[in-house]
Amino acid sequence: MGAEEYVPDKADIDSLRKAVHDCRGCDLYKDATQAVFGEGPANASVLVIGEVPGDQEDRQGHPFVGPAGRLLDKALVEAGIDRAQVYVTNAVKHFKFKPAERGKRRIHQKPGRTEVVACRPWLVAELDTVRPDLVVFLGATAAQSLLGTTFKVTRQRGEVVTIPDRPERAVATVHPSSVLRSDDRETAYRDLVADLRAAASVLSGRQRTR
Repeated sequence: MGAEEYVPDKADIDSLRKAVHDCRGCDLYKDATQAVFGEGPANASVLVIGEVPGDQEDRQGHPFVGPAGRLLDKALVEAGIDRAQVYVTNAVKHFKFKPAERGKRRIHQKPGRTEVVACRPWLVAELDTVRPDLVVFLGATAAQSLLGTTFKVTRQRGEVVTIPDRPERAVATVHPSSVLRSDDRETAYRDLVADLRAAASVLSGRQRTR
């Protein structure tokens, strides 16, 4: 299993976005409404990677359009990152969920390592095409997709790191959805903004890679 055979060579973002809908690299496509590819400027200076599309993203076909996406937009602006220069995507392109015991609600599930690895060729293709100055990982699943399973967001959040075998510098932080779930949302949001400000400092040349 894996998406590599479905990713067109030397394609632009529009071609990749079209091709992803034919991906059968893992089984998530069977239950999802559609694949949700990244969006933003093709030459964005910042590429933000989340975990997996949520319910609203799956229905609408666009990344970060739910409550977590709105919170992310607010935090990016507050951190001094130009939202118009940000490309947003997810490590996994299909919504993973389980049906609620009652009603029609779909309960988000964390993608497994096999699904993350299977979908990685799409993520690498996005990076190769956009060529951002900085990558921001939102949550452990996103960070470990390219930094390896030993990377711990809880221990290394806000640090500037390098991505193995790639030129981009990166900063990891929590996923905005965890802020929304936090018992102390104000503090969690403030910490998210602080991490994004560390990321912004890379763009301004004030922060060196650790």
